[in-house]
Amino acid sequence: MASNRRLGRPTDHRMLMIRNLVTSLLDKGKIVTTVTRAKETKSMAEKMITLAKKGDLHSRRRAMAFVTDETVVKKLFDNIAPKYMDREGGYTRIVKIGPRKGDAAEMVILELV
Repeated sequence: MASNRRLGRPTDHRMLMIRNLVTSLLDKGKIVTTVTRAKETKSMAEKMITLAKKGDLHSRRRAMAFVTDETVVKKLFDNIAPKYMDREGGYTRIVKIGPRKGDAAEMVILELV
């Protein structure tokens, strides 16, 4: 969880933003965000999928402590994790889509593989 990317936000705001992005990614399967946010979200989403692959009660409670929606945790443990049982890592992919119109920030699509 320790990171050098501060994303221009205080710690509590930054962690809540990453939690929301991870929840959205696991719920929808794909999100559009900036490069730095995607890199942070990718690492945490992969940790949540690895927890779900274990499948025990302790892992479920740790996922519930991070992911903000109970239905997403249920989906993570019942649908998403079984798809990645034979995979050792690399559950997400980042695809660059170009600059954002307003401030020219580099935008990417972060999706589950």
